[in-house]
Amino acid sequence: MRPDYSGGSLVNLVASIVEGRGGKALHPALKNLCARELREPKNIVLLIVDGLGDRYLMRRGAGGELARRRRSALTSVFPSTTASAITTSYTGHTPLEHGLTGWFTYFGEAGCVSAALPFRSRGDHQSLARRGVTPEQIYVSHSVFEQLPVRSVVVTYKDIIDSEYNTCHCRGAQRVAYETADELVAQVEAAVKSDDARKFVYAYWPLYDMVSHRYGFESAEALAELHKIDEAFGRLLARLGGTDSLVIATADHGFIDVAPEESLELPASLAPLLRFPLCGERRVAYCHVHQPENFLEKAKDWLRERADVVPSARLVEEGWFGPGTPHPRFSERVGDVALVMRGHYTVKDWTPGESRHLHIGNHGGTSEDEMLIPLVMEAT
Repeated sequence: MRPDYSGGSLVNLVASIVEGRGGKALHPALKNLCARELREPKNIVLLIVDGLGDRYLMRRGAGGELARRRRSALTSVFPSTTASAITTSYTGHTPLEHGLTGWFTYFGEAGCVSAALPFRSRGDHQSLARRGVTPEQIYVSHSVFEQLPVRSVVVTYKDIIDSEYNTCHCRGAQRVAYETADELVAQVEAAVKSDDARKFVYAYWPLYDMVSHRYGFESAEALAELHKIDEAFGRLLARLGGTDSLVIATADHGFIDVAPEESLELPASLAPLLRFPLCGERRVAYCHVHQPENFLEKAKDWLRERADVVPSARLVEEGWFGPGTPHPRFSERVGDVALVMRGHYTVKDWTPGESRHLHIGNHGGTSEDEMLIPLVMEAT
């Protein structure tokens, strides 16, 4: 499944919100959403539940606070992963434009493969600052908050609120931390009721994603996390009654569960052909290689029906990463060859210093479970 950047994706939802708050959108607004709905309310609240796929919500959350208010499904971006999609939600840019193309990315500025959101090198987990790199060199897109003519507040989890990534991407907004679901509700309510001016309140809940990675998105633990944020959403709506607010809930991506036998490890025959460790995601891996044609042939022979092995440039040309002006280092960040895994397969390699753990829940790929996210809306 491909992202619908023409009017049915997360990119377009952000464009609609920006226009609704008086800003200039970078991409077309969301289809089938009346501009007046976002322009007239005094407040817009956007809640992003990391990892909450639309198909999962309608199957396991049917009848709940979120599912009862679902308008439709949207697509995420490609790859369907936090580093790419949350950056889109903060900036309004497509992955092609903002250049964050997966959890692991080769940053030429730092000369190493890095975890893009923690701002740390892969393997030794050292801050990129130790390599003389600043966050501003890596995170080049401006936030939507910087250009909006209304007050913006970002309510996010305490462990990440002051990260290099959040500090850069929340410029122009006040940052407020929370720890529990009750605190999330209270902080969003406080932001909405803080004054009578028009506002944009952005809230982020990462815990469903964390639990789904560890236990699987079909697990009892993940379902309990869904119930927790679902009930919190209902409480939030009740608290915001009479505030002239439009509350929107969505996600950055969905999930699939992967069995151990579907978790592939890059074989010893292919590893020496790489210039750097694998980048991207376990569901979409970017390979920086010495001889692209040779690697393509050997990777196809190994993976066969388990993946599409294609030149990374082809994915760019076909529009998978979206429209717009490419990030100046985009080609570097997607490597020479992409392994787009089929079915429920994943691929991984290991570097010194990494713990050898396998996620049960995975995302980043092109299945409907990973790509479709909900559009939930309620006026208060």
